[in-house]
Amino acid sequence: MHHLHSTKISLSLFFVFLLSTAKAQYSTSSNLPDHDDKPYYFGIILGRNTSYHKLTYHPSFRNELSKVGSIQSSDGNGVQLGLHANLQLSRRFDLRFYPLNLIFANQKLTITDTSRNPNLLITQPNTIDEPVKLNETIMSFPLQIRFKSDRINNFRFYSVAGIKYDILLNYDNFSKITSIPFKPSDFGIETGIGFQFFFPYFILSPELKYSYGMNNVHSRAPQDQYSSLINKISNRMILFSLHFEGGIFNTR
Repeated sequence: MHHLHSTKISLSLFFVFLLSTAKAQYSTSSNLPDHDDKPYYFGIILGRNTSYHKLTYHPSFRNELSKVGSIQSSDGNGVQLGLHANLQLSRRFDLRFYPLNLIFANQKLTITDTSRNPNLLITQPNTIDEPVKLNETIMSFPLQIRFKSDRINNFRFYSVAGIKYDILLNYDNFSKITSIPFKPSDFGIETGIGFQFFFPYFILSPELKYSYGMNNVHSRAPQDQYSSLINKISNRMILFSLHFEGGIFNTR
């Protein structure tokens, strides 16, 4: 329910921003009229994200001898900073690559251990009440295809879909935070929608995207009390980003 609530908030803010910007962009004059003739251009990305881990329990979790009541992931907010390169394949399709894409993500992992006290939440054998905060610094390399609508004055709609490869840059410190071992990389797919608003000197593109991790990032340790109870952990992320592209970032 908490993940769904965060998604609704992100969608609401996205469309409020969209409507206000679209109203301001309604004009009979066309900004950057030769933009679509550029073979390629670059952009700057500033964004926010909400991420969490999707857990699948191992069959041993249901063992009546197990004293662990639950292992749950709750989402957290983070930021995104990056650069993207855009190759215009045709009037409708673009190829996008991110040579620099840093994502700072935050989640929380809470374990209920009934062997100690059924009313207390613990996250490590000697830690009580506070969930483990998992702060990730990710270098993400997406490769996307963008499908664009016709341009209407200074407005255009588009959709994106593609694949990505993520590297956990702070893996050494991250692996020390929790006894549940994680893997240092992930592979996933992304899909989303966005809008281009053409200003005299640049293009502002608000974008909402969903990232779906395909790999199991949990390196199961059968000897560990908690890791042995988890079969799979997958990454999930919702990203809202502002792309400043074209215009002064155009190439000739």
